[in-house]
Amino acid sequence: MSRLAIEHGREVILHFTIKLTDDSVADSTKVAGKPAKFRMGDGSLTENFEACLVGLKAGDEREFELAPEDAFGMPNPDNYYQVATTKFGERPDIGQIFMFPQPEGVELPGIVRAVNEQFVTIDFNHPLAGQRVRFAVEIIAVNP
Repeated sequence: MSRLAIEHGREVILHFTIKLTDDSVADSTKVAGKPAKFRMGDGSLTENFEACLVGLKAGDEREFELAPEDAFGMPNPDNYYQVATTKFGERPDIGQIFMFPQPEGVELPGIVRAVNEQFVTIDFNHPLAGQRVRFAVEIIAVNP
């Protein structure tokens, strides 16, 4: 087993779990049983998440708590849009997630935050924006 420490530019293979403060799991690679693989600094993780990993080695397990501004940021009011209710077949439910096609061919998820007779308010912020999270990691490998 390699004993390289995680640093900028190194490939990292790890399992991670992101939990909210109520211990509910928001995301985890362990569910699918497939670890994440990325290169430090490639943009896969935010700088704050990466900073938690620096110096860890294969076999290390840690849990870090991150404030909203250090994790997924705070909700941006500019990311709320109103869409005509008539654009939806049935009246959507608050909390429902819809995929919206973008010009470049990708789809962007939006969460329904409010519904009235004329408009549906869609939130395009990251679903964990504004949340304090606990980031648990199990480092499997660190490669040059």
